[in-house]
Amino acid sequence: MRTIDLGGVRATVLDAGRIWLDGGAMFGVVPRTLWSREREPDESNRIELAMNVVLLDDGHRRVLIDTGAGVDWAEKDRAIYRLGPRSAAELLAPAGVTPRDVDAVVCSHLHFDHAGGNTEQDAGGGRVAAFPEARYVMQRGELEFARNLNERTRASYHADSFEPLLAESDRVEIVDGDHRPCPWLALRIAPGHTPFHQIAVIEGGARTLAFLADLVPTASHLRYPWIMGYDVEPLATLASKKRVLAEAVRERWMVVFQHDARRAVAELIEEGGRIAARAVPAEA
Repeated sequence: MRTIDLGGVRATVLDAGRIWLDGGAMFGVVPRTLWSREREPDESNRIELAMNVVLLDDGHRRVLIDTGAGVDWAEKDRAIYRLGPRSAAELLAPAGVTPRDVDAVVCSHLHFDHAGGNTEQDAGGGRVAAFPEARYVMQRGELEFARNLNERTRASYHADSFEPLLAESDRVEIVDGDHRPCPWLALRIAPGHTPFHQIAVIEGGARTLAFLADLVPTASHLRYPWIMGYDVEPLATLASKKRVLAEAVRERWMVVFQHDARRAVAELIEEGGRIAARAVPAEA
């Protein structure tokens, strides 16, 4: 757990567990000889990835950005992904918060490793909201994309992480494009990974923190051409990265790398003509 006081807003980076994905898929056209120097694969060519999420608290409202993979997985799938997920209660416990204390959940997109923890199984075997008092914020375009899958995209989405929520009256807030759920939180479309993928920019009185989701999943992905094979529109990812990272460096943002198991939070700097990650002091 890492807590950062942004000035009026406290951001706590929480660990939703581990997932191991194929290194080649995580780095797309980048050769293994290059990416394996930074991310050592296991015997199945998988690399260890975090599922970092962020809890925001301004003293009046608690907002959770993404929920991890959730815990309701068959043993076969747990083995495929070497999953070590955490429940909603386990996820929030280090922050001294319960699932009922969360007022809103923002979904960067609806892939299973980001939205799988949206719901949980009840005693009757049905799916219910894992955060029972929260409204879930989703992009309309992302939802439509998740409901119209094909052979290329089907494995990334689990309908039981969002359809049960949509069946409840007023449970989901569907938004179109850039959106501001509250004065200090801006959701911005950053397409590429999915067509309506969004990042979150938290604007405190002292500092700004950006939750980059799968636009830049690890610090290794700061290089512009290091783009995941999972991205459905890699050239759109490239354009989004150039736009967002330039602003992050210019405005001295801190950023969260959602899938980095070694460094969850960093400041971005330009170094030798390349954008690099710098450690954030513990007192930040």
